[in-house]
Amino acid sequence: MGTRGSLLALTQSGTVRDALIANGQPAELVIVKTAGDQSSDPVQQIGVGVFTSALRDELAAGTIDIAVHSYKDLPTAPDPRFTIAAIPPREDPRDALVARDGLVLGELPAGSKVGTSAPRRVAQLRALGLGLDLVPLRGNLDTRLRKVTDGELDAVVVARAGLARIDRLGAVTEALEPVQMLPAPAQGALAVECRSDDTAMVEILSALDDAGTRAAIVAERALLAELEAGCTAPIGALAEVVESLDDNGRIVEELSLRGCAAAIDGSDVIRASVVGPLTAAEELGRSLARELLELGARDLLTTPPDVGGPAQEAAAPTPADLTNSSPMENDK
Repeated sequence: MGTRGSLLALTQSGTVRDALIANGQPAELVIVKTAGDQSSDPVQQIGVGVFTSALRDELAAGTIDIAVHSYKDLPTAPDPRFTIAAIPPREDPRDALVARDGLVLGELPAGSKVGTSAPRRVAQLRALGLGLDLVPLRGNLDTRLRKVTDGELDAVVVARAGLARIDRLGAVTEALEPVQMLPAPAQGALAVECRSDDTAMVEILSALDDAGTRAAIVAERALLAELEAGCTAPIGALAEVVESLDDNGRIVEELSLRGCAAAIDGSDVIRASVVGPLTAAEELGRSLARELLELGARDLLTTPPDVGGPAQEAAAPTPADLTNSSPMENDK
């Protein structure tokens, strides 16, 4: 099993390895260095897929049999060489605030320095109008948390799933609800991938697949693909399995999908939602994306930030200053 070498990546891959062993399948981890591990440059400069391409190269070469990715790192375009044979049950996909003195987001004074690595978070935080000073954030999770404890920052916003997996939930002062901040598509989910022609491995891994999580991820990723946006775009999406009543009064499961596109300067956030059958997950995602486009999402995604705007906007990082929001953060 190929994995990146960070604590978070090893922990994530370790859960998959342990599940395979529990099912009677011997497995071991192999650390693979990626471009994302070897560069501290923003992902916009080193390219989409920097956290996954090296793993896929080793998988294609037969050096490893399985690659475990943080799903939101994967490019939206499918690669026929590989099959995502399992999407295990998802961790809590929400973003998390880690702030000084146990503060929640609404208690941070105007001008507080808040670190974040994602344009999506920057845009939605600005839209809340709290007057925060948003600054670029790099480093692994422990490094990011230390910037708060050392007093360099008043708070950071990171993926809650990453903190849960490395047992750092005690540092969270607030889990940000989707009405405040929609997470990145596929945040908190893992993609367990193997070669498409390795049918025996596809079957072995399929035992780890969670149908509800897969439907949710398919919908969120379809929305992202239809918008032709990458993992660093200011787009949020969250799909959840919910219970509804059919025409006969019976309880049925449906998929509820929410999505948003935000201007990086926080001047506008377009939101929309849809509910439909789990079997139509991809079409739900694409139809919601088309609705966002009809509401003007394309203009928000292509308009550069207004660096001449309010002080908190001018002080905040532009997209070129930001790194990928993946929970599998760069170790440097």
